[in-house]
Amino acid sequence: MVAHFLIAFAAAVLAVLPALALTRLMDRRLAGAGTARGLERGLEPTVFLFRDGVLVDATSPARALLASLPGEGDWQRLSSWLCMRLPEFGALLPDLGDAARIELKERAGDSPLRLLADDLGDGLLRLTLADPAAEDAGILVDSLSLRAMEQELEILRSAMDHSPMLAWRQDPQGQVTWANSAYLNLAEAKARGQTVWPLPRIIDLSARPVQPATSGGARRMQVDHDGQSRWYDCHVHEIGGQTVAIALPADAAVRAERSLREFVQTLTKTFADLPIGLAIFDRDRNLQLFNPALIDLTGLATGFLTARPTLYAFLDRLREARMVPEPKDYRSWRNQMNTLEAAASSGHHVEMWSLPGGQTYRVTGRPHPDGAVAFLFEDITSEISLTRKFRADLSLGAEVLDALEDAVAVFGANGDLLISNRRYADLWDAAAPGTLEGHVQVWTDACGASPGLAALREALNTALPDQPLRGAMAGPAGGLLSWGLRGLSGARLLLSFAAPVPSLPVGRDAPRAAHDPEPAERAAMSRALTG
Repeated sequence: MVAHFLIAFAAAVLAVLPALALTRLMDRRLAGAGTARGLERGLEPTVFLFRDGVLVDATSPARALLASLPGEGDWQRLSSWLCMRLPEFGALLPDLGDAARIELKERAGDSPLRLLADDLGDGLLRLTLADPAAEDAGILVDSLSLRAMEQELEILRSAMDHSPMLAWRQDPQGQVTWANSAYLNLAEAKARGQTVWPLPRIIDLSARPVQPATSGGARRMQVDHDGQSRWYDCHVHEIGGQTVAIALPADAAVRAERSLREFVQTLTKTFADLPIGLAIFDRDRNLQLFNPALIDLTGLATGFLTARPTLYAFLDRLREARMVPEPKDYRSWRNQMNTLEAAASSGHHVEMWSLPGGQTYRVTGRPHPDGAVAFLFEDITSEISLTRKFRADLSLGAEVLDALEDAVAVFGANGDLLISNRRYADLWDAAAPGTLEGHVQVWTDACGASPGLAALREALNTALPDQPLRGAMAGPAGGLLSWGLRGLSGARLLLSFAAPVPSLPVGRDAPRAAHDPEPAERAAMSRALTG
């Protein structure tokens, strides 16, 4: 009986072993298939338990999520993150009341989020986060890939949080769903230190820009805070149905532009008071700036100048108004204008325009940075007339001096020869030096030392009285020369020589020379005077 029992038991064991082996093999295949699909069932849910805003307990995924969120305070960090994903969270949570449970779902995004909020009483609030697309399942990720993604996320978050620019995202309804630290700080400052969700729109992208768009397509917007205005250049992009905006601080650019405008206004006011016409052309030779004096001098219409004509259109209009020198033909005039433009753009250039109406303009061209060129128009008709009159007076004075029979020379206070007539040059030497000492040496070399010359030299070195001094000296040809010396304004001296000796007054009232000539010269002079 025992033997039969053992045999029956062994047969039963042998029959069960293949079934167990088959079952173990099927389990391994199912486990391998599950691993290949990257899904594992029964993962721990993400649950938070709060009592009056203080975290009481949380699952491991919930604590990992809190650790990855920026900010301070568990409730503050979580509520800020939930309000960005679920804008209704901040508005519905205070009204939970007797509802006991509220369920919220994220409308947009590739992986929508679902939130269950349960009021457990006694101030306890349980928040459960779930992904409807992978309910009760998780994706297995290797540690190296997860670490790389976390590091990249940390770098991106740190870069955005330390950036001075404002960055935010808003949905089609205009509600802010995400913002960086700079935006949050400014929002808190405007709300006096309180964070309000949903976040307020600091910059209304639908509003009309305060200033036109810049060269890069950004819109210049203004934000008022604490009685001051802050300026930002806003760049807007549409990504996945959301509007992503980046506002770069533009206070420095606005101040620079304001300073430039004030400087240009100052220059404009200064130019408006100048009697000289000013026309500034840019590198493309379009008129950019002009003053009222240009209109007065050229007679061009204000509308024509404000239309920013080209340089050649400007010159053509001047030619039509007969405000340029009349050339023989148009080609020569065009070549002259090309020469004027090239000379003005390369360096300082000045031309005199004698206009058909009798006026004379001085046209000055000056190069400016970045290829610009400026032209100055100055009416010098009165100056030219005065110069011509002055030259005519000088010419008349020279003719009068040359017509005198006496040799006349005028010396300055420093002894330089200022003017002399033709008789003086013929008497002494046209190549005589230009100083008084040099002329005295010429007189000495030509006439020799004599008491009369010594008297003249002494008179030149002494202070002259109001009455002229007269005397006589030996001439270069052996005869006698009478000389006269008179003081002029500015310590200048007028010296004249005459030959033959003119009649001199005799008697007690006759003026005496500084030194009487020697008896022989005095006798010769008496014979010459008495005939």
